[in-house]
Amino acid sequence: MAQSRKLDEKMLILLRQGKSFFHIGCSGHEAAQLAAAEVMRPAEDWAYPYYRDLALCLSLGMTGREQFLNSLARDEDPNSGGRQMPAHYCNKDVRIVSQSSPTASQFLQAVGCAMAIVRERTKEVVYVSSGEGSTSEGDYHEALNWASRERLPVIFHIEDNKYAISVHVSEQTAGGSVHDMVAGYEHLARFQVDGTDFFESHLAFQKAADRARKGKGPSVVVSDVVRLLSHSSSDDQRKYRSKKELEDDKKRDPILRLRKDCIEVGIATGKDFDKIDLEIAAQVDADAEWAESRPHPAPETATDHVYSNNTLPESGEKKIVAEKFVMVDAINHALHEEMGNNDKMVIYGEDIADDKGGVFTATKGLTKKFGKQRVFNSPLAESSIVGTAIGMACAGWKPVVEIQFCDYIWYAMMQIRNELASIRYRSNNTWSCPVVIRVT
Repeated sequence: MAQSRKLDEKMLILLRQGKSFFHIGCSGHEAAQLAAAEVMRPAEDWAYPYYRDLALCLSLGMTGREQFLNSLARDEDPNSGGRQMPAHYCNKDVRIVSQSSPTASQFLQAVGCAMAIVRERTKEVVYVSSGEGSTSEGDYHEALNWASRERLPVIFHIEDNKYAISVHVSEQTAGGSVHDMVAGYEHLARFQVDGTDFFESHLAFQKAADRARKGKGPSVVVSDVVRLLSHSSSDDQRKYRSKKELEDDKKRDPILRLRKDCIEVGIATGKDFDKIDLEIAAQVDADAEWAESRPHPAPETATDHVYSNNTLPESGEKKIVAEKFVMVDAINHALHEEMGNNDKMVIYGEDIADDKGGVFTATKGLTKKFGKQRVFNSPLAESSIVGTAIGMACAGWKPVVEIQFCDYIWYAMMQIRNELASIRYRSNNTWSCPVVIRVT
């Protein structure tokens, strides 16, 4: 927590010195994030964080040096190699999946990742987070619906600081409560906690993780946190928040609270915390100085990884078949053949399972031959279809999904344009997303 706070402070100094160009902070959210990270298994569980999750990413194994490389857009930045804005986290070594700017798009991808976990029968858990503002997006509710219906091992963490930039939660959420709004989802556990209280938060996340690992389904943890900084370095919250409100938030600082709680129960003394603060401040300064010395990306690499350099493998000798097929039967034959070749290939979409077998019968017979775990119907939700496919693909599977008609594809265009098409480039080729989309 202290490291995250010192990084926020140092990054703002570098920004004012003209050495970086943007900052979006974690300050006030640290306790809830640390609590979540403490119940996760780094490099085993999966994380789809959002831009305020600095403390979480540090707790999962990322370093201060790596955060400065990101903030300063250096070539060795493991998040994106200088391709993305600061705080767009990514680190394959600890299973932090590349995140982009659109809010809420990560929810469906986390669900897709959990679908892969269930099929591999592991005890892994997927963490995905956002602020309360993103819960107004349709992708959030589509993700809750799919995860709840299939009892998937997903922990949805909503960090509620009451403001989506300047829009207060009272203008954002029906009833003003993100927690109450999702009461109707069956198999979804809900927890509301004081996100400035590490111990209360940890208890909730432990329960959520235990449920997930036992196959009991997803959870939503709504953390009541404080935003101690403006939304970003491009914002000034004094324009729309009262002086009293800002002062009240400072009194709920989670770091001061944890320090007070630890001293009261004898875990540590004030001198212990002072020493830790000095050590962390020195390390943060050293990390910043080191990162400043690292090279910028070479301009000629700016278009690297826009396209995949992988070539399609040849599948043995080519066969010339004299028999003629109509196109839909040829598609069906190809799907049967590839499903037999790849145990990690799945096919899903609207009405594609047997006995219907697709509105044009392109998938007929596939469910009967390969089973409902590999060929199945999806909800009528195109963004869900593509978003979950992205998550499955990043987890090592080969989703072949169907959008029934091209008129319906526009719901999925956010996931296609901003996520599927960019993940290789924006992650500097550390993540790839081999999804096949069929559409008529």
